[in-house]
Amino acid sequence: MVESPSTPLELEILQRHLADLSPPLFELPDRQLRAAGVFVCFERDGGGPGAAGDMGWAGAALVEGDCLLESATITGTAGAAYQPGLLGLREGPLLAAAVRQLREPFDVLLVNATGRDHPRRAGLALQLGAHLDVPTIGVTHRPLLAEGSWPTEQQRGARTTLVIEEEVVGYWIRTRSDCRPLAIHAAWRTRPDRATELILGFATHARTPEPLRQARRLAREARATGAV
Repeated sequence: MVESPSTPLELEILQRHLADLSPPLFELPDRQLRAAGVFVCFERDGGGPGAAGDMGWAGAALVEGDCLLESATITGTAGAAYQPGLLGLREGPLLAAAVRQLREPFDVLLVNATGRDHPRRAGLALQLGAHLDVPTIGVTHRPLLAEGSWPTEQQRGARTTLVIEEEVVGYWIRTRSDCRPLAIHAAWRTRPDRATELILGFATHARTPEPLRQARRLAREARATGAV
């Protein structure tokens, strides 16, 4: 487990360190996979990138197959203003706190953030996995730096690579036919191809994979009710 940084310089140093590591790759268990998702949303302020101290609500959900086994929400404040490449300072503590509320063990964590697709090859999804000591996969609507065209095929499962300097860091994949693809990111202890296959298996009812969809629902419901 790595410590959570508190300044931009500390975070940049940590990101470079994590990018150079080669932890053992995640191996599938010989049973049904348990996956968690975590998502944070902040108060609506009418625009702007977000400031330190913004109120935030984070949800975590644990899913096995089609069953929601456990859920948790927490309320807190943003640790920093939004800065590209430094999202861990703003969201990291809230996301980690929400995941720690889950009492049941799980195999892999889905995060609404990038992994190897990052200026220092260690986005928030990768950082969070190292911090919590759990394999992670990033799921976003667009890449950060990686380049790659959408798959031309419209059917579920169609995919194309996301690349930085000839390194495949993730995939575009259509989790539903005739829908916009998602960007899937290799993160902590996961590689792009395995991560993409797992996400396709989790996205059985909606475009967004179920653990992350449930976590997003929890966070948004908590915000709507003003839960503290």
